[in-house]
This record gives sequence, structure tokens and C-alpha cells, in this order.
Amino acid sequence: MKAILILCDTVNRRMLEFYGGKDAAFTPNLSRLAKKSVVFDSHWCGSAPCMPARKDLMTGRLSFLEKPWGGMEPYDQTLQQVLQEKNVHSMLFSDHAHYLIPGGENYTKGFTAWDVYRGQEGDPWCVQPDETGIRKEQRPEGWKGEYSESEAANRRRFQTEYDYPSVKTMYHAARWLKENHEADNFFLWVESFDPHEPYDAPRHYLDLYEKDGEYEGTDFTHPDYQPNIFDEKETRHLRNRYKALLTMTDRHIGEILEVMDRHDMWKDTMVIFTTDHGFHLGEHGLMAKNYMAPYNEVFHIPLMIYHPDIRPGRCAAVTENIDVMPTLMEYFGVGEKSLINPIHGKNLFPLLKGEKDKVREGAIFGYYGKQVGYTDGRYTYFRAAKDEANRPLYLYTAIPSLLRQYLGGNDGVKTEDYDKIEMGRYLSWTDYPVYRFPADIIHFGNPSQEFSSRSEFNRESLLFDLREDYAQEHPIQDGELELQIREGLRRCMEEHDAPPEQYERLGM
Repeated sequence: MKAILILCDTVNRRMLEFYGGKDAAFTPNLSRLAKKSVVFDSHWCGSAPCMPARKDLMTGRLSFLEKPWGGMEPYDQTLQQVLQEKNVHSMLFSDHAHYLIPGGENYTKGFTAWDVYRGQEGDPWCVQPDETGIRKEQRPEGWKGEYSESEAANRRRFQTEYDYPSVKTMYHAARWLKENHEADNFFLWVESFDPHEPYDAPRHYLDLYEKDGEYEGTDFTHPDYQPNIFDEKETRHLRNRYKALLTMTDRHIGEILEVMDRHDMWKDTMVIFTTDHGFHLGEHGLMAKNYMAPYNEVFHIPLMIYHPDIRPGRCAAVTENIDVMPTLMEYFGVGEKSLINPIHGKNLFPLLKGEKDKVREGAIFGYYGKQVGYTDGRYTYFRAAKDEANRPLYLYTAIPSLLRQYLGGNDGVKTEDYDKIEMGRYLSWTDYPVYRFPADIIHFGNPSQEFSSRSEFNRESLLFDLREDYAQEHPIQDGELELQIREGLRRCMEEHDAPPEQYERLGM
């Protein structure tokens, strides 16, 4: 048996033609895969952003109620590990450099083999020193958005399309598939960092969306993580650049599909396409992700599954990224007895086969330490912390790392606060001892993911009707309905092993 997971970072569902996007990008390869697949209409990211979402995918468990960005824990059991019990060869191709830095520890554990291509975003790959030593950051005059000398140095390396890291990733994955198409019992995880920002692609892709002379402003490529500071034309240009990058990504996904065509692999290979999360490009007056409420733009994500023996169609059931692991376990015949930890994900085969119309009552999602989101498929509800202190809040981990930093050495935690760190068996679902860090002593070096207090962007509990207000612009004021939905949230938190202080933090 063979399976391929294609995971592209930051795919906006609203820009895909097969999801009815009014501002859709040109993605012919994804569209043709969708015609062969079951397309899921109510699929959700659980934990965001990038590495928390991957943790959910690989472990079948939600992580955002216990920790933010961080390494794969020693007590975590991954999909690729359990597949070993069925002698399944697993191969990872990626250009996601976060696998190689603090906060990305151990995500490759269990893969039979893996490869990561360098040079995306600000990956410190090839920046040069200046005459004083470490090169100083010098933003171009008039520049808006994110900028770094590392990112600029990386982009100067891209002379041809096949120099781009995501293109290298897809190319080498397609070559691997061609070389191994006669093999059996393998799982190929193909992961493109694109269309994550910066929106850098060869000019001919942008020409599909902007006529020559249509935009004459600064060629911005990288929105920053704050409310939208770009004017209307600049915002439109950023959206066009995003679509150009999505189209380039789609083109090289096509290389993988062409190998499947050439070697008749559709008869015995399962294919899953999804993303980790979406992105704001001006909606709600916002750019990027992380700091705001868990709106649809980030958390309502695409999923499609192709299986040789299952008819294509649509599925309206509520599903979540944690469901990918048990679905692939079912496909490869790995039973639950192989699991050392209970998982939260649900096997999607009963939906694919039409045996059930739902596998879960609802889904919870969010960013660590901010609002907790919930949906039953009709409504979305964001439950805010009861007060600005955002307490009690603890971080649980055996690997004390965050994005690009460790919780110690006067970096993430000051030495004088070490005595506030506890260790014990605090998690209800594992006996493995973990550190418990009170949020008060943690200094996260990434401002957009900061959880030190309840911010202006997530101070309110909000309820929306997805049928009447998918854009989530008009919160519902209905006390009785909110009580019903809040009860669904509470049950869902219990099912997902929420630490007890989370209920207190949320005033529940």
C-alpha cells in the first residue's frame, strides 16, 4: 500500500477554485486532484501556527491547550513511528527550516529518511558578515512589512525557478516517487513552505494577476504581523503576489501528479492534500496570523483525500487536522493497540465510505493562551479569557523550547525565576513527568504569539453564524444560544484533555 501526504504551508481556502473562491488563484493541478477526491467542506486546523499544526498532524492530538510552539516531546508518539510496526517506509521532503531550529526538535523522529532544503524566509542560511562582524539590519527606505538581511540574502540566490526551495522540494519528491514507484508499503510526506510569505516567485507568475503598469508602487512581498498598514492598491498587490506563489506551488505539485499518471499509481495510492493553516490578507483589517481571534481565514482549511476505491464527492462533516493520523493508520492496517497514548483524532474512512455522516460533534481550535475556538459546523464561538490577566495559565513540556529560543539562560526565562518552575506528572493522559512553567515568567521572543496577557485583539467572546455570516463580521448577541454552544465547547475541551486551569482562565 502507498500513501502520499502533500502539505503546503499557509494555503488560503478562499483562494481555491474548488472551494468556490471569488478571488481564486489559478491552481489547475489541485483542481484536477479535487475532481478525483473527496473534498471536505468543514475541515479545521486545531493548533496554530506552523509547528503546533504539524504536531497535531503527526500525533493525532491537540497541543494548543498545553503549550505553544515547541519541540516534539519524548512522550509523543508520531504517525511515522506507528507505521514502522507495519514495516512502512516513510520519507519526508520539506523546505520548512523550522525543523532545524529550537522549537522544531524531534519532528523528524520516526521517518525512515528525510531531507530539508534551505533558504526560505529568514532562514539563516547564507547571510554574509559586514566590515564590523554581524551584518546590521538595514530596511530599504519606504519599505513596509517584514524585512531581514537573511531573507534578502536567500532571495539573491534564486536565479532560476528550480533554485527556489519549495520547487526543489517538489522536484526531489517527484524524482523519489519516480525512482520508487514499483516499491510498496511506503508513506511519502511532501511539504512545501510555499505559499507562506514572503510572496516571492518568478515574474511570469505575477503577470497572470497584474498587467504591466497596473501596479507601480513598491514591490512589497512580506506582510507583517499587525493590523493592515498597506493601502488598498498595496493590499491588492500583496494578494496578487500570494496568488502568484500559490500558482507556482501548484505547478510543481503537478510534477508529483504527473509521476502518478505516468506509472498508473492512481490504482494503488492514497493521496491527501491539506495545509497547516491560512492567513489574513486584509480581512478584518488585519494581516498575517497569531495575534488575532481564531477567524476562518486561518482555521478553516482545505482537505481532500483521494482513494482508489472511493468515489469522489463532498463531505460536510466537521473534521480536524488531528484526524489525518488515525485515517492513515486505518489505511495501513495499524490498530489502536499500537498507540501508547490516547489520541483525539477520528478515522475518516466511515465518512469516505458513506457509512456515517459525522465522526465528531464539534472541533476546538486556537492559539495557545488566547481565545479557544469551537465549531459545530453551523456556528463558530471564540471564548475569551475572563479578564485581562489571562490567568491561570501554565505551559507543560519536557523540552523547554519555543520558536528560536529556550526557556532558560535569561532568554525565555530569567535565572531568578528558575525556582518557579515545577516538575511532576501534571498531564492527565501520560505518566511522563513534565516541567510546568507559569506563564508569568515566560518571555516569548515572538510578539505575535505573546500570551503574557489578554490583548486588545482577543479580549471578547464572539459567536458567529457561518451560514449567514461566513466572513464573521456580525457577532450574534443571543444569550441562550451562547450557553448551548459554550456547553459544546466545554464537552469538547474535556474530550481533548484540557488542563483544569484552562476552564478557570476562560471563566467556565
